[in-house]
Amino acid sequence: MELDLFWQVIKWVLVVLAAGFVGQFGRHLAKLILERRRQARLEAEQAQITSVPNLKGVEAELEKKRLKKQAKLEKKRAKAEVKKAKKAGDNHDHA
Repeated sequence: MELDLFWQVIKWVLVVLAAGFVGQFGRHLAKLILERRRQARLEAEQAQITSVPNLKGVEAELEKKRLKKQAKLEKKRAKAEVKKAKKAGDNHDHA
């Protein structure tokens, strides 16, 4: 009877070890497959980007120009306000 129980315990230990072995390598295989698909997708996107003109560069250049113009306008406004404040100060001094 004890020998029968011993063999059942050994059988379940072997089943658990086999399941762990299959699970671990199955997980590793799944990661490999996902990584290959991700790499293939990235390569396809790179190929598509090189075939289409670089729109991101054009958009970045336009944004840079827009920001430069905006900074220039803000500088002009600030200069005009200083000039206006100076002129208003001069008028109060002479009055």
